Amino acid sequence: MTTNRQGWHPETTLVHSGTTRSPYGETSEAMYLTQGFVYATAEAAEARFNGDDPGFVYSRYANPTVAMFENRIAALEGAEAARATASGMAAVNLALMACCKAGDHVVAAKALFGSCRYIVETLLPRFGVSSTLVDGTDLDAWRAAIRPETVACFLESPTNPTLEVIDIAAVAEMAHAVGAKLIVDNVFATPIWQSPLALGADIVVYSATKHIDGQGRCLGGVVLGTEEWIADEVMPFMKHTGPSMSPFNAWVMLKGLETLALRVERQTRTASRLADVLAEHPAVARLIYPGRADHPQAEVVRRQMKAGSTMLALELKGGKVAAFRASNALKIVKMSNNLGDARSLITHPATTTHQSVAEEARLELGITDGLLRLSVGLEHEDDLAADLLTALDMALDVGQGA
Repeated sequence: MTTNRQGWHPETTLVHSGTTRSPYGETSEAMYLTQGFVYATAEAAEARFNGDDPGFVYSRYANPTVAMFENRIAALEGAEAARATASGMAAVNLALMACCKAGDHVVAAKALFGSCRYIVETLLPRFGVSSTLVDGTDLDAWRAAIRPETVACFLESPTNPTLEVIDIAAVAEMAHAVGAKLIVDNVFATPIWQSPLALGADIVVYSATKHIDGQGRCLGGVVLGTEEWIADEVMPFMKHTGPSMSPFNAWVMLKGLETLALRVERQTRTASRLADVLAEHPAVARLIYPGRADHPQAEVVRRQMKAGSTMLALELKGGKVAAFRASNALKIVKMSNNLGDARSLITHPATTTHQSVAEEARLELGITDGLLRLSVGLEHEDDLAADLLTALDMALDVGQGA
Protein backbone atom coordinates (compact mmCIF):
# COMPACT_ATOMS: atom_id res chain seq x y z
CA MET A 1 0.00 0.00 0.00
CA THR A 2 1.10 3.58 -0.53
CA THR A 3 2.15 5.81 2.34
CA ASN A 4 0.71 8.98 0.88
CA ARG A 5 -1.36 11.13 3.22
CA GLN A 6 -4.66 12.12 1.71
CA GLY A 7 -4.63 15.70 0.59
CA TRP A 8 -0.94 16.07 -0.20
CA HIS A 9 -0.11 17.80 -3.47
CA PRO A 10 2.21 16.00 -5.92
CA GLU A 11 5.18 18.20 -5.02
CA THR A 12 4.92 17.20 -1.34
CA THR A 13 4.33 13.55 -2.18
CA LEU A 14 7.45 13.50 -4.35
CA VAL A 15 9.63 14.62 -1.44
CA HIS A 16 8.15 12.80 1.53
CA SER A 17 5.91 9.87 0.60
CA GLY A 18 7.14 6.30 1.05
CA THR A 19 10.15 7.17 3.18
CA THR A 20 11.19 4.73 5.91
CA ARG A 21 14.15 5.41 8.18
CA SER A 22 16.64 3.18 9.92
CA PRO A 23 17.28 3.55 13.67
CA TYR A 24 19.90 6.18 12.76
CA GLY A 25 17.20 8.61 11.61
CA GLU A 26 18.94 9.67 8.38
CA THR A 27 17.48 12.61 6.42
CA SER A 28 18.05 11.16 2.96
CA GLU A 29 16.79 7.69 2.17
CA ALA A 30 19.20 4.91 3.10
CA MET A 31 20.73 2.81 0.34
CA TYR A 32 20.47 -0.87 1.24
CA LEU A 33 23.09 -2.43 -1.02
CA THR A 34 22.51 -6.01 0.05
CA GLN A 35 21.54 -9.19 -1.71
CA GLY A 36 20.09 -10.96 1.33
CA PHE A 37 19.04 -10.50 4.93
CA VAL A 38 20.04 -12.12 8.24
CA TYR A 39 17.56 -13.85 10.56
CA ALA A 40 17.97 -14.05 14.33
CA THR A 41 16.74 -17.64 14.52
CA ALA A 42 15.75 -20.50 12.25
CA GLU A 43 12.17 -19.93 13.39
CA ALA A 44 12.39 -16.30 12.25
CA ALA A 45 13.66 -17.39 8.84
CA GLU A 46 10.79 -19.85 8.51
CA ALA A 47 8.26 -17.15 9.42
CA ARG A 48 9.78 -14.77 6.89
CA PHE A 49 9.62 -17.33 4.09
CA ASN A 50 6.11 -18.56 4.78
CA GLY A 51 4.74 -15.03 5.00
CA ASP A 52 3.94 -14.88 8.72
CA ASP A 53 6.63 -12.20 9.09
CA PRO A 54 6.33 -9.56 6.32
CA GLY A 55 10.03 -8.60 6.39
CA PHE A 56 12.55 -8.84 3.55
CA VAL A 57 13.94 -12.14 2.27
CA TYR A 58 16.07 -11.47 -0.80
CA SER A 59 16.62 -8.35 -2.90
CA ARG A 60 15.39 -10.09 -6.04
CA TYR A 61 12.00 -10.26 -4.30
CA ALA A 62 12.04 -6.93 -2.47
CA ASN A 63 14.49 -4.49 -0.94
CA PRO A 64 14.00 -1.58 1.50
CA THR A 65 15.37 1.10 -0.86
CA VAL A 66 13.45 -0.27 -3.83
CA ALA A 67 10.30 -0.44 -1.69
CA MET A 68 10.62 3.25 -0.85
CA PHE A 69 10.76 4.09 -4.55
CA GLU A 70 7.78 1.84 -5.28
CA ASN A 71 5.70 3.35 -2.49
CA ARG A 72 6.52 6.92 -3.51
CA ILE A 73 5.69 6.48 -7.19
CA ALA A 74 2.50 4.59 -6.25
CA ALA A 75 1.44 7.46 -4.01
CA LEU A 76 2.05 9.96 -6.80
CA GLU A 77 0.18 7.85 -9.35
CA GLY A 78 -2.73 7.09 -7.02
CA ALA A 79 -2.07 3.35 -7.36
CA GLU A 80 -2.49 0.75 -4.64
CA ALA A 81 0.88 -0.85 -5.34
CA ALA A 82 3.91 -0.81 -7.62
CA ARG A 83 6.89 -2.97 -8.51
CA ALA A 84 10.14 -1.53 -9.84
CA THR A 85 12.06 -3.22 -12.64
CA ALA A 86 15.53 -3.07 -14.15
CA SER A 87 14.39 -1.10 -17.21
CA GLY A 88 11.32 0.34 -18.87
CA MET A 89 11.11 -2.55 -21.32
CA ALA A 90 11.24 -4.99 -18.39
CA ALA A 91 8.20 -3.15 -17.01
CA VAL A 92 6.30 -3.39 -20.31
CA ASN A 93 7.13 -7.09 -20.70
CA LEU A 94 6.19 -7.76 -17.08
CA ALA A 95 2.84 -6.00 -17.38
CA LEU A 96 1.87 -7.91 -20.51
CA MET A 97 3.17 -11.29 -19.38
CA ALA A 98 1.39 -10.96 -16.04
CA CYS A 99 -1.90 -10.56 -17.90
CA CYS A 100 -1.56 -13.29 -20.51
CA LYS A 101 -1.48 -17.03 -21.03
CA ALA A 102 -1.63 -19.23 -24.13
CA GLY A 103 -4.92 -18.77 -25.97
CA ASP A 104 -5.39 -15.16 -24.87
CA HIS A 105 -5.57 -12.13 -27.13
CA VAL A 106 -4.06 -8.64 -26.85
CA VAL A 107 -5.07 -5.49 -28.70
CA ALA A 108 -2.48 -2.71 -28.95
CA ALA A 109 -2.19 0.63 -30.65
CA LYS A 110 0.09 0.55 -33.70
CA ALA A 111 1.98 3.63 -32.54
CA LEU A 112 4.36 1.95 -30.11
CA PHE A 113 8.07 2.13 -29.39
CA GLY A 114 9.89 -0.41 -31.55
CA SER A 115 10.69 -2.81 -28.68
CA CYS A 116 7.08 -2.67 -27.49
CA ARG A 117 5.90 -3.67 -30.95
CA TYR A 118 8.36 -6.57 -30.86
CA ILE A 119 6.79 -7.89 -27.65
CA VAL A 120 3.25 -7.55 -29.00
CA GLU A 121 3.87 -8.72 -32.56
CA THR A 122 6.66 -11.28 -32.14
CA LEU A 123 7.24 -12.37 -28.56
CA LEU A 124 3.69 -12.89 -27.28
CA PRO A 125 2.67 -15.06 -30.27
CA ARG A 126 5.60 -17.40 -29.49
CA PHE A 127 3.80 -18.20 -26.23
CA GLY A 128 0.41 -18.70 -27.87
CA VAL A 129 -0.93 -15.19 -27.27
CA SER A 130 -2.41 -13.63 -30.40
CA SER A 131 -2.35 -9.89 -31.00
CA THR A 132 -4.04 -7.24 -33.09
CA LEU A 133 -2.64 -3.79 -33.82
CA VAL A 134 -5.03 -0.90 -34.42
CA ASP A 135 -4.97 2.81 -35.12
CA GLY A 136 -5.07 4.01 -31.52
CA THR A 137 -6.96 7.19 -32.34
CA ASP A 138 -9.76 5.26 -34.09
CA LEU A 139 -12.21 4.12 -31.43
CA ASP A 140 -14.14 2.04 -33.97
CA ALA A 141 -10.93 0.11 -34.68
CA TRP A 142 -10.56 -0.73 -30.97
CA ARG A 143 -14.21 -1.77 -30.83
CA ALA A 144 -13.82 -4.08 -33.82
CA ALA A 145 -10.58 -5.66 -32.57
CA ILE A 146 -11.58 -6.39 -28.96
CA ARG A 147 -13.16 -9.82 -28.60
CA PRO A 148 -14.20 -12.17 -25.77
CA GLU A 149 -10.72 -13.71 -25.42
CA THR A 150 -9.03 -10.29 -25.22
CA VAL A 151 -7.31 -10.00 -21.84
CA ALA A 152 -5.35 -6.79 -22.30
CA CYS A 153 -5.30 -3.60 -24.32
CA PHE A 154 -2.03 -1.70 -24.51
CA LEU A 155 -1.29 1.85 -25.60
CA GLU A 156 1.08 4.79 -25.26
CA SER A 157 -0.37 8.27 -24.98
CA PRO A 158 1.10 10.53 -26.18
CA THR A 159 2.73 8.11 -28.57
CA ASN A 160 6.40 7.74 -29.45
CA PRO A 161 7.44 9.60 -31.59
CA THR A 162 4.48 11.26 -33.33
CA LEU A 163 2.72 12.37 -30.12
CA GLU A 164 -0.74 11.06 -30.98
CA VAL A 165 -3.08 11.26 -28.00
CA ILE A 166 -5.45 8.32 -27.45
CA ASP A 167 -8.75 8.54 -25.57
CA ILE A 168 -7.84 6.47 -22.50
CA ALA A 169 -11.29 6.56 -20.90
CA ALA A 170 -13.00 5.34 -24.07
CA VAL A 171 -10.56 2.46 -24.62
CA ALA A 172 -10.81 1.49 -20.93
CA GLU A 173 -14.59 1.25 -21.18
CA MET A 174 -14.35 -1.06 -24.20
CA ALA A 175 -11.69 -3.22 -22.55
CA HIS A 176 -13.67 -3.58 -19.35
CA ALA A 177 -16.76 -4.66 -21.29
CA VAL A 178 -15.03 -7.99 -22.02
CA GLY A 179 -13.14 -8.18 -18.72
CA ALA A 180 -9.82 -7.06 -20.22
CA LYS A 181 -7.29 -4.79 -18.52
CA LEU A 182 -6.00 -1.57 -20.04
CA ILE A 183 -2.23 -1.02 -19.81
CA VAL A 184 -1.01 2.53 -20.43
CA ASP A 185 2.59 3.54 -21.05
CA ASN A 186 2.54 7.05 -19.57
CA VAL A 187 6.16 8.06 -20.22
CA PHE A 188 5.56 10.98 -22.61
CA ALA A 189 2.85 12.52 -20.42
CA THR A 190 4.60 11.82 -17.09
CA PRO A 191 2.59 11.35 -13.88
CA ILE A 192 2.63 15.14 -13.51
CA TRP A 193 0.41 15.81 -16.54
CA GLN A 194 -1.69 12.65 -16.91
CA SER A 195 -3.26 10.13 -14.51
CA PRO A 196 -4.29 7.03 -16.49
CA LEU A 197 -5.74 5.20 -13.46
CA ALA A 198 -8.14 8.08 -12.84
CA LEU A 199 -9.19 7.83 -16.49
CA GLY A 200 -10.04 4.13 -16.16
CA ALA A 201 -6.77 2.35 -16.91
CA ASP A 202 -5.93 -0.71 -14.81
CA ILE A 203 -2.14 -0.77 -15.15
CA VAL A 204 0.41 2.00 -15.75
CA VAL A 205 4.00 1.43 -16.83
CA TYR A 206 6.97 3.80 -16.91
CA SER A 207 10.50 3.77 -18.12
CA ALA A 208 11.96 5.44 -15.03
CA THR A 209 15.09 5.89 -17.15
CA LYS A 210 13.34 8.90 -18.67
CA HIS A 211 11.87 11.81 -16.67
CA ILE A 212 11.96 10.06 -13.28
CA ASP A 213 15.75 9.79 -13.29
CA GLY A 214 15.87 12.74 -15.63
CA GLN A 215 19.64 13.13 -15.72
CA GLY A 216 20.82 10.24 -17.87
CA ARG A 217 22.27 8.13 -15.07
CA CYS A 218 20.36 4.88 -14.55
CA LEU A 219 18.00 2.42 -16.19
CA GLY A 220 14.77 1.55 -14.47
CA GLY A 221 11.07 0.84 -14.90
CA VAL A 222 7.94 0.51 -12.81
CA VAL A 223 4.58 -1.27 -13.06
CA LEU A 224 1.60 0.08 -11.09
CA GLY A 225 -1.82 -1.45 -10.42
CA THR A 226 -4.06 -2.88 -7.73
CA GLU A 227 -2.53 -4.49 -4.67
CA GLU A 228 -4.24 -7.79 -5.51
CA TRP A 229 -2.95 -7.89 -9.11
CA ILE A 230 0.57 -6.91 -8.07
CA ALA A 231 0.63 -9.60 -5.35
CA ASP A 232 -1.02 -12.40 -7.33
CA GLU A 233 0.36 -11.88 -10.83
CA VAL A 234 3.31 -9.49 -10.85
CA MET A 235 5.15 -10.63 -7.73
CA PRO A 236 5.42 -14.33 -8.72
CA PHE A 237 6.68 -13.35 -12.16
CA MET A 238 9.33 -11.06 -10.68
CA LYS A 239 10.32 -13.55 -8.00
CA HIS A 240 10.97 -16.35 -10.47
CA THR A 241 12.31 -14.47 -13.50
CA GLY A 242 14.28 -11.66 -11.79
CA PRO A 243 13.74 -8.35 -13.64
CA SER A 244 14.20 -6.44 -10.38
CA MET A 245 15.57 -2.92 -9.98
CA SER A 246 18.88 -2.62 -8.15
CA PRO A 247 18.90 -0.79 -4.78
CA PHE A 248 21.40 1.74 -6.11
CA ASN A 249 19.21 2.59 -9.10
CA ALA A 250 16.18 2.84 -6.81
CA TRP A 251 18.04 5.36 -4.65
CA VAL A 252 18.88 7.43 -7.74
CA MET A 253 15.22 7.29 -8.80
CA LEU A 254 14.11 8.45 -5.35
CA LYS A 255 16.37 11.47 -5.70
CA GLY A 256 14.96 12.06 -9.18
CA LEU A 257 11.38 12.00 -7.92
CA GLU A 258 12.13 14.86 -5.52
CA THR A 259 12.62 17.26 -8.43
CA LEU A 260 10.32 15.62 -11.01
CA ALA A 261 7.56 18.23 -10.85
CA LEU A 262 9.98 21.14 -11.05
CA ARG A 263 11.81 19.68 -14.03
CA VAL A 264 8.72 18.59 -15.98
CA GLU A 265 6.98 21.94 -15.47
CA ARG A 266 10.04 23.84 -16.71
CA GLN A 267 10.65 21.49 -19.65
CA THR A 268 6.99 21.62 -20.69
CA ARG A 269 6.89 25.41 -20.59
CA THR A 270 10.00 25.57 -22.76
CA ALA A 271 8.70 22.88 -25.14
CA SER A 272 5.47 24.80 -25.65
CA ARG A 273 7.32 28.00 -26.52
CA LEU A 274 9.75 26.21 -28.81
CA ALA A 275 6.85 24.54 -30.62
CA ASP A 276 5.38 27.94 -31.46
CA VAL A 277 8.74 29.26 -32.68
CA LEU A 278 9.75 26.22 -34.73
CA ALA A 279 6.34 25.77 -36.35
CA GLU A 280 6.87 29.00 -38.31
CA HIS A 281 10.23 28.03 -39.79
CA PRO A 282 10.06 27.48 -43.59
CA ALA A 283 12.06 24.22 -43.33
CA VAL A 284 9.34 22.64 -41.19
CA ALA A 285 6.55 20.82 -42.99
CA ARG A 286 4.76 19.72 -39.84
CA LEU A 287 5.16 20.28 -36.12
CA ILE A 288 3.36 18.13 -33.55
CA TYR A 289 2.91 19.22 -29.95
CA PRO A 290 0.02 18.20 -27.62
CA GLY A 291 -0.35 21.71 -26.22
CA ARG A 292 -1.10 23.37 -29.57
CA ALA A 293 -4.55 24.05 -30.97
CA ASP A 294 -3.56 22.41 -34.27
CA HIS A 295 -2.78 19.06 -32.65
CA PRO A 296 -4.93 16.35 -34.34
CA GLN A 297 -6.39 15.24 -31.00
CA ALA A 298 -6.51 18.67 -29.33
CA GLU A 299 -9.92 18.02 -27.79
CA VAL A 300 -8.75 14.75 -26.19
CA VAL A 301 -5.64 16.52 -24.90
CA ARG A 302 -7.83 19.12 -23.16
CA ARG A 303 -9.91 16.38 -21.50
CA GLN A 304 -7.24 14.05 -20.21
CA MET A 305 -3.97 15.98 -19.85
CA LYS A 306 -3.21 18.80 -17.43
CA ALA A 307 -0.62 20.26 -19.81
CA GLY A 308 1.34 19.35 -22.93
CA SER A 309 4.57 17.38 -22.94
CA THR A 310 8.31 17.83 -22.67
CA MET A 311 8.43 16.28 -26.16
CA LEU A 312 7.70 17.57 -29.64
CA ALA A 313 8.14 16.25 -33.16
CA LEU A 314 8.96 18.15 -36.32
CA GLU A 315 9.00 16.92 -39.90
CA LEU A 316 11.42 18.66 -42.26
CA LYS A 317 10.58 19.26 -45.90
CA GLY A 318 13.90 17.93 -47.14
CA GLY A 319 13.46 14.40 -45.77
CA LYS A 320 16.37 12.43 -44.32
CA VAL A 321 19.06 14.68 -45.82
CA ALA A 322 17.52 17.76 -44.19
CA ALA A 323 16.93 15.94 -40.88
CA PHE A 324 20.54 14.75 -40.75
CA ARG A 325 21.90 18.16 -41.76
CA ALA A 326 19.87 19.91 -39.05
CA SER A 327 20.85 17.36 -36.42
CA ASN A 328 24.53 17.63 -37.27
CA ALA A 329 24.40 21.43 -37.04
CA LEU A 330 23.13 21.50 -33.45
CA LYS A 331 25.54 22.73 -30.78
CA ILE A 332 23.49 22.64 -27.56
CA VAL A 333 20.94 19.95 -28.35
CA LYS A 334 22.61 16.53 -28.30
CA MET A 335 21.83 13.54 -30.50
CA SER A 336 20.60 10.66 -28.37
CA ASN A 337 17.79 8.14 -28.41
CA ASN A 338 17.02 8.85 -24.73
CA LEU A 339 14.44 11.40 -23.57
CA GLY A 340 13.23 13.20 -20.46
CA ASP A 341 16.78 14.31 -19.66
CA ALA A 342 18.07 17.57 -18.21
CA ARG A 343 19.83 17.97 -21.56
CA SER A 344 17.81 18.59 -24.70
CA LEU A 345 18.08 15.55 -26.96
CA ILE A 346 17.13 14.95 -30.57
CA THR A 347 16.83 11.74 -32.53
CA HIS A 348 15.84 10.58 -36.01
CA PRO A 349 13.29 7.82 -35.24
CA ALA A 350 13.35 6.18 -38.69
CA THR A 351 17.03 5.27 -38.26
CA THR A 352 17.17 4.81 -34.48
CA THR A 353 14.25 4.05 -32.14
CA HIS A 354 11.97 2.72 -34.90
CA GLN A 355 14.57 1.32 -37.28
CA SER A 356 13.32 -2.22 -36.58
CA VAL A 357 9.79 -1.29 -37.72
CA ALA A 358 9.19 -2.02 -41.41
CA GLU A 359 9.26 1.06 -43.65
CA GLU A 360 5.64 0.64 -44.70
CA ALA A 361 4.55 0.44 -41.07
CA ARG A 362 6.68 3.47 -40.17
CA LEU A 363 5.10 5.57 -42.90
CA GLU A 364 1.64 4.44 -41.83
CA LEU A 365 2.46 5.83 -38.36
CA GLY A 366 3.70 9.12 -39.79
CA ILE A 367 7.36 8.32 -39.09
CA THR A 368 8.80 9.77 -42.28
CA ASP A 369 12.46 10.15 -43.15
CA GLY A 370 12.17 13.86 -42.34
CA LEU A 371 10.78 13.39 -38.83
CA LEU A 372 12.82 14.41 -35.79
CA ARG A 373 11.87 13.84 -32.15
CA LEU A 374 12.96 16.52 -29.70
CA SER A 375 13.13 16.02 -25.94
CA VAL A 376 13.35 19.45 -24.31
CA GLY A 377 15.74 19.83 -21.40
CA LEU A 378 16.46 22.44 -18.76
CA GLU A 379 18.57 24.85 -20.82
CA HIS A 380 17.42 28.44 -21.28
CA GLU A 381 14.69 28.61 -23.90
CA ASP A 382 16.39 31.44 -25.82
CA ASP A 383 19.60 29.40 -26.19
CA LEU A 384 17.63 26.39 -27.39
CA ALA A 385 15.60 28.44 -29.83
CA ALA A 386 18.72 29.99 -31.32
CA ASP A 387 20.41 26.59 -31.64
CA LEU A 388 17.40 24.96 -33.27
CA LEU A 389 16.64 27.82 -35.64
CA THR A 390 20.24 27.94 -36.81
CA ALA A 391 20.13 24.19 -37.46
CA LEU A 392 16.87 24.52 -39.39
CA ASP A 393 18.42 27.27 -41.49
CA MET A 394 21.13 24.79 -42.45
CA ALA A 395 18.43 22.39 -43.68
CA LEU A 396 16.38 25.03 -45.49
CA ASP A 397 18.09 24.77 -48.88
CA VAL A 398 17.51 21.00 -48.87
CA GLY A 399 13.81 21.51 -48.19
CA GLN A 400 13.48 24.14 -50.92
CA GLY A 401 15.17 21.91 -53.42
CA ALA A 402 13.20 18.80 -52.50
